[in-house]
Amino acid sequence: MLDNSFLNDLSNRLAALLPAAENLRDETRTKIGQILRKAFADLDLLSREEFEVQAESLSRARQRIEALESLIIELEKRLDSLAESR
Repeated sequence: MLDNSFLNDLSNRLAALLPAAENLRDETRTKIGQILRKAFADLDLLSREEFEVQAESLSRARQRIEALESLIIELEKRLDSLAESR
């Protein structure tokens, strides 16, 4: 989920664009905030923290894949040398 401060700031900015009475502006700000929260929730966005966790996990997986690829290459070389010695 997105940070509430971002959504509040965005809804405040949008409501400030309206040249309405203060009461109507507050009501509109609240409605805009609700609409934005729902829209962003429907998008199923990640927070920065969730993104960082996923990026770190992906980095570890990539490192493990590279290590396994190196191991496979080494094992293939050993098999080739064993096949040649026969």
